[in-house]
Amino acid sequence: MAPLSTADSRRPLVAAAAVRTFGLRGYHATTIAAVAAEARISPSYVSKLYRSKDQLFVAALEECFDQVLAALAVGADASVDQSSDAILESMGDAYAALISNRALLMLQVHAQSVAEIPEIGAALRAGLERVTRFAQERSRAEDDAVQHFLAYGQLCHLIVTTGLEGVRAPWAALVTKGFSHP
Repeated sequence: MAPLSTADSRRPLVAAAAVRTFGLRGYHATTIAAVAAEARISPSYVSKLYRSKDQLFVAALEECFDQVLAALAVGADASVDQSSDAILESMGDAYAALISNRALLMLQVHAQSVAEIPEIGAALRAGLERVTRFAQERSRAEDDAVQHFLAYGQLCHLIVTTGLEGVRAPWAALVTKGFSHP
């Protein structure tokens, strides 16, 4: 096997920096220079690796979904009970732990907010497809159970991003019932 080129070895580092930077600042407020600073390389080198800000955001989103799928796999493997419902629940717990990294959570939220950008919308849908297919195949659950799993993931996003766990009101208790996050 041939050694990786410098560019090939730098792409994952830049994608990880892009996850952090876009996740914290959003698509519109993030510049290639900001990602380069986070990655500790020059903006021109980032531009050499990724031809546009959209491509850089897509790389961050793909890295995010890689991490989501890795966490779901760990959760599924950790489930003592190998029933479909138990596997989905264990995957959900692993996902809840993963999004305690606010950059990963917010990157997904920011991606949804700019999904009208064709390249980003396509990458977001591809990531959701990967998660959906993995949940279906790994859990062997019925379609309704997988849809419920995905819907709970989105509700989890809402609870975390709005800080609802700290709100002491009946309506917030209704929304957060049964949810806890690390």
